[in-house]
Amino acid sequence: MDFKEWEPIYKSILEDMGFSREGDEQAALILSGMLTSFNSAKLSDLEHLIKGKDILVCGNAPGLNKELEQIDMQSFVVIAADGATTALVDNDLTPDIIVTDLDGDVDKEIIANRNGALVVVHAHGDNIDKLRKYIPLLTFLIGSTQASPLYNVHNFGGFSDGDRCVFLADEFGAVSITLIGFDLDDKNVNPIKKKKLQWARKLIDQLES
Repeated sequence: MDFKEWEPIYKSILEDMGFSREGDEQAALILSGMLTSFNSAKLSDLEHLIKGKDILVCGNAPGLNKELEQIDMQSFVVIAADGATTALVDNDLTPDIIVTDLDGDVDKEIIANRNGALVVVHAHGDNIDKLRKYIPLLTFLIGSTQASPLYNVHNFGGFSDGDRCVFLADEFGAVSITLIGFDLDDKNVNPIKKKKLQWARKLIDQLES
């Protein structure tokens, strides 16, 4: 993702959501300082997993479990959006990649990570405490931000966990991207979540077009 192309979208998101760019940038700096050669994966690891592959992105909508029963998981490289990891682990499945801002069941994400899942940890202004708590418990991880990228904290595009999974798959050359566990029209959410779902739809539609 060319940040010059992403930045106008990012500014619109900040204005709409009332979020702080300074907070995002501070979180990215903190995450950057916590990444070491002992816990970091490489971008080439992501490319190896994604390039030329059929990708299944699992969102955390209530219907995910039912959809998991109806799909041949072996045909895909699986990317889990944060809380979707719980459903996968509870079904004895380990995603290949987890994209998370550490807002879900992180204990299940740690289990999946220890079973080989690469974790893309996202830093933003509201999760600095979680970065400090959980980064020491994870290995094989890559840092991400929605603000200006740093040398070891990357901006692949996207805003919420689900659409960031889609942008990640596209960035590293997926042949196809299939979505399950997505309900972008969910009315049983609070106003902030509703705005996030609206942005997710808009961003995914933009990427598709």
